[in-house]
Amino acid sequence: MKRAICLTLIFVMAVSFAFARGGGDRSSEVIRLRLAENQPRDNPITIGMFRFADLVREKTGGTVEIEVFPDAMLGNETETIDQIHAGTLDFARVNTSALAATADAMALYTLPFIFISYEHKYRVLDGEIGRASMATLERTNMVGLEFWEAGSRHFYTTRTPIRQLSDMRGLRIRVQPSEVAIRMVGLLGAVATPMAYGEVFQALQTGVIDGAENDFVSYYTSGHYEAARNLSLSGHMAPPAVLLASKRTFDRLSASQQQAIREAAREAAIWQRQAMNDFQDESRRRTEAAGTTVYQVNVVEFQNAVGEIYDSYPQFRTQIEAIKALQ
Repeated sequence: MKRAICLTLIFVMAVSFAFARGGGDRSSEVIRLRLAENQPRDNPITIGMFRFADLVREKTGGTVEIEVFPDAMLGNETETIDQIHAGTLDFARVNTSALAATADAMALYTLPFIFISYEHKYRVLDGEIGRASMATLERTNMVGLEFWEAGSRHFYTTRTPIRQLSDMRGLRIRVQPSEVAIRMVGLLGAVATPMAYGEVFQALQTGVIDGAENDFVSYYTSGHYEAARNLSLSGHMAPPAVLLASKRTFDRLSASQQQAIREAAREAAIWQRQAMNDFQDESRRRTEAAGTTVYQVNVVEFQNAVGEIYDSYPQFRTQIEAIKALQ
């Protein structure tokens, strides 16, 4: 009898202790997660990441807290993709150019001149084609939340301005570690030099590379305009970014928390797209005021030079035709 009473008291005390710690109500637990961003704090992409974190906190009633680590504090894009894939990092914002090495479906959006306008781009990405691409990410233990705007990419150089295609010949141009980007630059006559984003400024200053390519915001916020003052409006690529979650992390959240995160990602993405477009214009004004010379180029000449890349991706033939139909 005494043994039974003792066991009962122990059980009651254990249950009381669990409830005191919140163990009886999972919604009262605070789940703390990390998000990796390689851009500086003043980039609209990073600002959008902080906005996303705030919205997640609000929509989950404070049960999910996301800490944003900008400036590649948790690694470059390739490293954070690996961490997401392995389940050792919760969230990361990466460009599709870097993601394509792990998720082949994303290579579609890195093809040169695949989008003819901003409006065309999001008819594709927010529609059936984009949703199908996102769904494939789960095969690699990743959850694609939203597409984010990363601008249109242009070439910029330290010494030789690019006014026409022949000016590309022999230039060492930094590219993202992307098969498409490497081949494109080679077809344009330059020497593709894959390099981590954080190494580009010094490489421009020291002459390790002759130029690079990126959107106006990154060109400005990275300070690359101080080392490479010639920018040519090639608009050769407009690959979107993707906000990723680790599937391991996402699966341990409740259904309501998952839904709140998706809603937060959508709201933050819509805000970020407009903010990025506004800051693209402002960044161009600021870099030109600081001494950048902007050159027009014959885009058709560049398009014709890289057209054969499409033949190397027969798996995308159906999607490419569908993308053209949405122009």
